[in-house]
Amino acid sequence: MPGIDECLLEAMRLPGARGASVVDWTSGLALGTVGDSPNGDHEATAAEAAELARLAAEHKAFAPEEGADWSGGTPPVEDLIISNRDSYHVLRFVRTTFDSSVFLHLWLGRSDGNLALARIRLGEMAERLVVG
Repeated sequence: MPGIDECLLEAMRLPGARGASVVDWTSGLALGTVGDSPNGDHEATAAEAAELARLAAEHKAFAPEEGADWSGGTPPVEDLIISNRDSYHVLRFVRTTFDSSVFLHLWLGRSDGNLALARIRLGEMAERLVVG
């Protein structure tokens, strides 16, 4: 099972990957980063992405119809995709043995990235990621 560094290096091998990080969304701290950051500051990007992740994860408007909550440590939201003119940001929630407050953030170039592939691979990485 890969740790944070191995997971981030795997994410950077995806076509169009510009940068990646593992972030704790309760604190906004980056647990690991690789590549570039959209604003040149990985810590600021982590804090801003954490705000977005927290909003989506804590509000029932984004939960599945059956009303899933945090019971069982499973986040009600799988991932978030934000698109702009030249890139995508994919935030994939990671289930952990403790509080599941971690997500993977991939910054992907729009012209050379493959959003569908990135989403699938991030899901696979999130399943294997060992945070501890």
